[in-house]
This record gives sequence, structure tokens and C-alpha cells, in this order.
Amino acid sequence: MKVGGGLSDTLADFSSIQVMDFSSNHISGTIPQALPSSIRNLSLSSNRFTGNIPFTLSFLSDLSELSLGSNLLSGEIPDYFQQLSKLTKLDLSSNILEGHLPSSMGDLASLKILYLQDNKLTGTLDVIEDLFLTDLNVENNLFSGPIPPNLLKIPNFKKDGTPFNTSIITPPPPPVGNLPCKYHLLQVQDQENSGPLKESFYGARKDLQRPYFNKPPSQPTPTMGKVSREPMVKPFDGYGAGDRKYGYPMPQRAEESRRAMPPTSYYNKDVNTPQKPLQQPPRQFQSNDTASKRAAHFPPGLNSSSSATVFTIASLQQYTNNFSEENIIGEGSIGNVYRAELRHGKFLAVKKLSNTINRTQSDGEFLNLVSNVLKLKRGHILELLGYCNEFGQRLLVYEYCPNGSLQDALHLDRKLHKKLNWNVRINIALGASKALQFLHEVCQPPVVHQNFKSSKVLLDGKLSVRVADSGLAYMLPPRPTSQMAGYAAPEVEYGSYTCQSDVFSLGVVMLELLTGRRPFDRTRPRGHQTLAQWAIPRLHDIDALTRMVDPSLHGAYPMKSLSRFADIISRSLQMEPGFRPPISEIVQDLQHMI
Repeated sequence: MKVGGGLSDTLADFSSIQVMDFSSNHISGTIPQALPSSIRNLSLSSNRFTGNIPFTLSFLSDLSELSLGSNLLSGEIPDYFQQLSKLTKLDLSSNILEGHLPSSMGDLASLKILYLQDNKLTGTLDVIEDLFLTDLNVENNLFSGPIPPNLLKIPNFKKDGTPFNTSIITPPPPPVGNLPCKYHLLQVQDQENSGPLKESFYGARKDLQRPYFNKPPSQPTPTMGKVSREPMVKPFDGYGAGDRKYGYPMPQRAEESRRAMPPTSYYNKDVNTPQKPLQQPPRQFQSNDTASKRAAHFPPGLNSSSSATVFTIASLQQYTNNFSEENIIGEGSIGNVYRAELRHGKFLAVKKLSNTINRTQSDGEFLNLVSNVLKLKRGHILELLGYCNEFGQRLLVYEYCPNGSLQDALHLDRKLHKKLNWNVRINIALGASKALQFLHEVCQPPVVHQNFKSSKVLLDGKLSVRVADSGLAYMLPPRPTSQMAGYAAPEVEYGSYTCQSDVFSLGVVMLELLTGRRPFDRTRPRGHQTLAQWAIPRLHDIDALTRMVDPSLHGAYPMKSLSRFADIISRSLQMEPGFRPPISEIVQDLQHMI
């Protein structure tokens, strides 16, 4: 009998393994999201794996061979190959993969063998034309267009059953470790046994319990498999505030929280009856109810290659230390955001939607939301990587920005504040403007953020901007809350949200960058509490303007640049929406300042 069941994230505990071969078995479920970072050869071919190819494979930077062929994997090939520079063999054949080849596949300079046959892949092969391949198989796909001439020179190039244009294109112009372990190979291939696997790993006895290959806890902890339904109400909003901030060290987990739950079955919180796994998010809105109609729509061709990883509640509990308060990095009306640490030291940001939203939103609406937010994949938009929809809980999993939010940098983190020199601030303003430009002018119909503020302007490790909560506007209250105090345009008080409302909020964020002051501060005298109200009459008085500038800059800025920035801010803060410039004009003006 061949080995069946599923694989658990506890495989990551084998921190010294370099070769992991589970090929030619009957293993099912999804590919584990956590694997040993030491792996150089991973073979999961000829099994029954389903779901998407997890983005977490990109963390295996030493990987040289990856074989996922002959499974039931679906969705698009993720765009993360720029991080797998050592990869020499990639086998994705005989699955149900679709979409175009990701652009990062062209970065695989070491790749020699690429098997893509027997899928539903579309588009052209231009992405891989400059790779030094010896073996390429693209048979039985839906590729189109001319075949790049370089590919025809590959010694073993197979293309039968694919409707290429028979012509060839002309060549392009010239380019202008936690656990000590002596065991280095884990192979479970064509085994004749069907019960629990018990092997001695050179003196370290491990019970690999089928189907999850994890050490079973003697008693489940009270929190395993379910999440508290009690809402958490906090007085602040954003991705970081006070001493809870992106980049702070994660507290040591209790041993119980390290125990992985089975990733391949979904259990009712009251009985152990397996339930049907969740479907992948649909490509288009299908619900006809009111909430769905309010959700953002995007053009069909917009980033249609994006796909999401489906997380289990159990795995997210593990990564967030059971959604502990210490892991909270942001709180707001939509829900709390938690720092999640994966086993190999990588971080994610998990937004746990509030109980109020969960009660008013159907599963279909949530999956529609996921489908559409996935299409918002641009350089300055915070990227959605996955989601979870179990036990009445809904969570969105995003990329993690180690420098937190602009709100943190300006008002809470003195060390980071010192890095915000004049040029950095202008670049942050430009990045935030480009994010809104994508929402307002690339997406059709335009997408209004409706919650734009400095706590939504996140900063990655290089202080580059990622705007959070894009596409989530329909979950916001119909009127601005106290959390938008100082940011909301005048017309928003009457329930009118437009792209020009976002421009006004951007103007306030730029004022924060200019002055270092909060948008609303009750500790200041009347007339000085609302930043925009106080600043607008001073923006065109050069003496008053100079006195407004954040003192921490110590005068280190060009006066001409200061004057231009003040003019951009002034135009953005016009009381009448029609007098505010379109976002493309703001982007152009800021680019001229760089």
C-alpha cells in the first residue's frame, strides 16, 4: 500500500533536511505552507495534492529541484521565482494550472529543466526565451503566439498538442536551523505499509503519524480548532500604535501553540465531522444582493493571473500565537491585524474581520471580495496573499511591512522618524499618490479607498509605500467615524465619497509629512486642533510655511521644493471637490520634485 493522508506544517521542524521525497504515493490535501528552509530537493510528484501552489515555497532560497508534477494543483503559477535563483529543475506538469507564465520565471538563470506539459496554461513563452534550458516540455497546453527562436534551439523541446502560431518571432534587440538533526534525506516512496510510519532517525526516534506526519498532542488545548467570538474593541486604528508595532520581536510561543493542526480537513467546532473544503474565490462577482453590489469591481483583464493561498484557522492560530494580544499590530472598524510568524522566520499580516462584518456578510460576498482584491496587485498596493473562511471567521492574509505605518514613523517611533529626511518624505508622498492613481485611473470603474490615512500607508524594509485596505470600502460605516477625524473631506460628512475625497485625505497625509503633526489633536488650542483647518491659510505665506515644517528636519530641505510641496498640498485640500486636482496631476507634480 502507498502512503496516504496529508502532510503537516510540522515538517518544518526537520530543520537540517536537504532532500524531501514523497513522490508516487497517495498523499492528498494542500501542500504544507511551512517546510524546512534547508531543503534543496523537494519532490511531491505523483500524488493527489490539490489547491494552489503556496507562495511560501518562495522562502526555500536553497531549492535546486522542485517537482510537483502529476497532482491536482489548480490556479495560476505564483509570481515569486526571483527568490529561487538556485533552481535548476522545475516540474509542474500534469496538473490543472492555468493563466500566463509569471514574469519572474524569466529570472531563473540557473534553470535547465522545465516541465509544464498537460496543464491549461495560456499566453506566450516570451518570458522564458532567454533561459539556458536543456529540456523544455510545454505539450498539451493552450499557449499561443509565435515561438521565440531561442526556444527552438533547446536540445529537448517538446510542444505537440499546443496551438502555437507556426511562425517564429524575430529575436529581441540586445538588452540595454532550530532543531539539531543529522538526517539529511527523508524519502517515503512506494511504501508497502499503510499504517503509522515509525522510523529511527539516527537515534532520534520520530513518529510520523499518517496522515499528518506530526507529533500528536496528548490532549488538545482549549483553543485548538476554534477562535474566540468575542469582539476586541481598542481605541486606536491602523497597523501599529503605542507599543504594538510592526517589526517588534515576536514573543516566545508556548509549546502548545507550536503544535500544528491537520491542514487538509475542515472540522466543525462541536463535532469531528469532516466538512467540505472551501472553494477557491470566484473570478467575478456573482451575488445580486446589496452588499455585493457595493463591492468594488475591476476590469476582467486586470491582474487575472493572481491567486490566493487558502489558510486554515489552525495554521493561522499557530502563526499568530493563538491571535494573542501581543501580536496585534493594528486595530480598526473592519477588524484587528495580527503579526504572523511562519516557521522559517518569515512574517505575514493577518486581518481578522470583525464579528459585526461576519454577521452581515455571506460566504459568497466574502469570496467575491477576495477575488477582486486579488486583482489589486501593483507596486504600491499592499498585496493580498491568501484568506481563511472557517467556523464563521473570515481572515485576509497580506504581505508584511516591517517598518509599520507612516503614522508610526511620524508620531510613535523616534528611531524611524529620524530616517524620514526630506527626500524620503517626498518619495512616500509619491508612492501613496501612485497607489491612489492605480485605484482611481487604472481600475474601471474607479475604486475609491474611502479610508485613506497615514495608518494605511505602510512602509516596507526600504521605506517604500504599500497602501493597505484597498478594495475594502464597502465594509466601512456609511459615515466617517472618529478614526477618520482630520482626514475626511467636507462632503464626506453628507455621505458623498468620490475619488476627490481620497485626494483630500492624501492632502492631509502630505500635511503630516510636512509638519510632523497629527491630523487631529485635542491637546492643542481651538483653531489648531484640526491640522488641515490650521494649515491651509499658512501654506502660501513663506514665513508661516517655514515655521510649519517638522522641526526634526532641522531646515534640511530646499526652499523651492518646500514651496512646490505646499502648493500641491493646498490644491489637494480645496473645500470644493471640483477644485481639487486629479490624482494623476499630483503624481506628475511630485515626480518633478524628485
